[in-house]
Amino acid sequence: MKHLFIFIFFLNSALYSQASEETDSIVYYSNLSKSSIINNKYRNALLYTQKAINYSKEIRDSQAQANQTYNLGKIYFDVQKYNDAIENFHKSISLYKNLKPTSSLAYCYYYLGVCYVQKANYTDAEICFNETQKLFNALKINDTAKTLELQRGLIKKATGNSEGASTIFKTIIANPDSPSILNSKAEALYQIGTIEALKNRYNLALNYLNKALELTEKNKNLEQKSSILLALSNVYEKMLDKNNAYSYLKQHLNLKESISILNNERLGIDDYEKFKESQRLKELTQQKNEDKQQEKANKFSKLISILAIALISILSLLSLSLYKNNIIRTQANLMLKEKNKELEIAKEKAERASNARSEFLSTVSHELRTPLNAINGITHLLLEEKPKKSQMNYLSSLKFSGDYLTKFINEILEINKIDSNKLEIEYINFNLKQLLGNIKNSLKELACENNNKFNLEIDSAIPDYLIGDPTKLSQVIMNLINNALKFTKNGTVTVLAKLHAVNDKNATLYFEVSDTGIGIPFDKLESVFDSFSQGSIEINRKYGGTGLGLTIVKKLIKILGGKINLNSEVGKESSFSFELQFEKGTEAIKKQEKIKTYDASLLKNKKILLVEDNKINQMITEKMLRNKGILCETIDNGEDAIERAKNNTYDLILMDVHLPGINGTIATEEIRKFDTKTPVIALTAISLDENREILLSYGMNDVVTKPFIPEDFYAVIAKNV
Repeated sequence: MKHLFIFIFFLNSALYSQASEETDSIVYYSNLSKSSIINNKYRNALLYTQKAINYSKEIRDSQAQANQTYNLGKIYFDVQKYNDAIENFHKSISLYKNLKPTSSLAYCYYYLGVCYVQKANYTDAEICFNETQKLFNALKINDTAKTLELQRGLIKKATGNSEGASTIFKTIIANPDSPSILNSKAEALYQIGTIEALKNRYNLALNYLNKALELTEKNKNLEQKSSILLALSNVYEKMLDKNNAYSYLKQHLNLKESISILNNERLGIDDYEKFKESQRLKELTQQKNEDKQQEKANKFSKLISILAIALISILSLLSLSLYKNNIIRTQANLMLKEKNKELEIAKEKAERASNARSEFLSTVSHELRTPLNAINGITHLLLEEKPKKSQMNYLSSLKFSGDYLTKFINEILEINKIDSNKLEIEYINFNLKQLLGNIKNSLKELACENNNKFNLEIDSAIPDYLIGDPTKLSQVIMNLINNALKFTKNGTVTVLAKLHAVNDKNATLYFEVSDTGIGIPFDKLESVFDSFSQGSIEINRKYGGTGLGLTIVKKLIKILGGKINLNSEVGKESSFSFELQFEKGTEAIKKQEKIKTYDASLLKNKKILLVEDNKINQMITEKMLRNKGILCETIDNGEDAIERAKNNTYDLILMDVHLPGINGTIATEEIRKFDTKTPVIALTAISLDENREILLSYGMNDVVTKPFIPEDFYAVIAKNV
């Protein structure tokens, strides 16, 4: 009997140990984790590393548990979850302290210190780096990458010791180039460049930043390269070199978008929350399982004493059956996990696309609205100062172009409305001949730049007045003309409007924009209408542009009821044509003066505080306010705005949202702590539909979106004073 019991127990143990060795292995989980990191699947890496930790606990391998806990902290560090990284590095250090010192302990202290730097806890960071240095010395580890020196330099810079930081950074860049030190040298050059820029030594700053940029081409550090491009843009902006400032800013934004997409592929917020929740559930499940197993063990022991060999045999058979069932259930679970992964990947892709679109629209909105506000504001001021008759045509064309560009930007920012068929078509009376004449006048100078002849041919049989959407028609024609003028030199661009068919109610018109430019290859005739597409990379580099113009043209013509046609021959000509149907207008449009919606006398002698950091916008807004008899004080930052509001009484505050230092929303919150009565009007270049409610929640009374219409601007002020 005794021998039979031993044989059954051995057989049962062997069956389970075979399956356990295949799946419950530290090396196995560690390899899966490394593979997941290589494939940018950080959620899987977290899961496998946690399994390795759990298995290390089960077999009571302290060294393995310390190593895997350090690996878990490193994964959190890589995906910038610094609080979780700090927690795991501390756990790992506690385990290592009971073991022989190794290089893993040294690097654990190092990464813990870097986490504290990211959290601006420089005191604890210094302690960690000192411990790292002690271990490096004891273990004779040569810090060839100079990472410790770099981190100490960053701490000195962050705590205001720029000179001490510069000394450390210059020591790093004095080292000869090697693959291990490239990152540290590039970072040191970048940090010195920013320090020199703060001291207004711009040429020195450019020298260091350009050297740093050269090194990033070797080490392929995209985050580092993005920061350097932004720093170069800021320096050129301070040097008033707008072209270079804009060029580097554009490179920075493009690279930042790529990095954002890459980071989203690593570990999204949903993946992170799901992993943390799964860990909590596993801990609860593990505790319950342990309780159940203990209870079963007690019962099993009692039953063995009562039923002896017969019961043991039955339990052994049941164990074998359970093992087979576990295999079947494991296979089913793996299939379900694969399906869940596919759904998660599809969801992540959709979210990445949505986030990328939102970031693009937000950037375009701010970057275009701010300079456009200056154009429209200066035009308005010049028109109010009774210009010469010879200047009126120029100013009228400038005003027409500015007003059109405002509408054009708004429609680009709402391109999602076009895709979702939510864009509404206007049906208003307009003069087509006058519309085309205004377009030609506004583009005369562009035609002269490339020495082009610009012809406008309008069929005299076209009715004087039509009913349709002149804004969208203008957008289509101006896009096509701009395209033709850009790709044509010393040639001819012709705009043709011809009556195709007419009856009592409707008129069908044929439009054609042709040029004698570079032409389009036959294999690109379809793809040029795709978003962000041009004829070739060489054309994009030579002529620039976003590649959105023809995409918008095609979609707008489709909405208006037409279809775009393209004929082109490389090196000779291109011709875009389409037909649209309009209702015939019955009456001429009478020019009416815009009705004022406010009493100008309410504005006289009112005292207004203007908070605006852009010098051009300061000049324009001050002039517009003083033209109405308003007393205006101007400052350029949120900190001074709080002090002025605390020590003075104003009838109204105009607060720009984006300010250096404290932004406009935080400044308004601080003002509302001691002044709840003075009206605060937000000035913003972001789309009004996106953030009006958010801005009002900070205590602002109203919102004016740049570029603003002067009469509407005055009306909002009058309403609030």
